[in-house]
Amino acid sequence: MPVVRIWRRNDGARPAGGAADAEWDLEVRPRRAVLTARIVAALIVAVFAVGGIWLRSGSTGVNFRLADQLAMIAIGLLGAGAVLMLTRPRLRVGPRGVSVRNILGDTLFGWEHIRGVSFPDRKSWARLELVGDDYVPLLAIRSNDKAHAAQAMDRLRELGAKYTEPDEPNQN
Repeated sequence: MPVVRIWRRNDGARPAGGAADAEWDLEVRPRRAVLTARIVAALIVAVFAVGGIWLRSGSTGVNFRLADQLAMIAIGLLGAGAVLMLTRPRLRVGPRGVSVRNILGDTLFGWEHIRGVSFPDRKSWARLELVGDDYVPLLAIRSNDKAHAAQAMDRLRELGAKYTEPDEPNQN
C-alpha cells in the first residue's frame, strides 16, 4: 500500500495567516496526555537537578566531581526530552487524506487506502482502519480526553464520509 511519509513540517517559512493550515479541515491533538507529559518531564528535570546538586554533599566513600553532577543533570534533561516526545501526536484530515503523526514522523494516508476509523473497547486510543486489514494507532485521539475524543471521532467520520463518497455520474 503506498503511503507518503512526511519528514519535514513545511518547505519554508510558515506563511502568516495560517495559509499552510488551509488544506486541513481537522487537526486533533491529545489534551490530558500532553499536560501529564509536561508535568512528568518537569518533575524528572527537578529530581535529577536536585540529585546532581546534592551528589557531592554526602560522604559515601565515592569521590564525585563537577562532571558527575553535570552528567546527572544532563541525564535528567534527556529523560525529560524523551517524555516530551509523547506530546507530538497529531491527526490532520483534509481532501488529500489523513496525516497521522504519532511519536516519530508523519505519514499521509490517501482516502483510497482508508477503510474507516474505530475506537476498540478497553483501548487507550483510536485506530485508523486501512484496506488489507491493517491499522494505524491514532495517539492523538485518546480515551482519557473523553468529550474531546468523541467530538474528534465524530468529525473524522463526517469528513471521511465527505471525501470518500462516490462521484456523481456524468449526465450526458
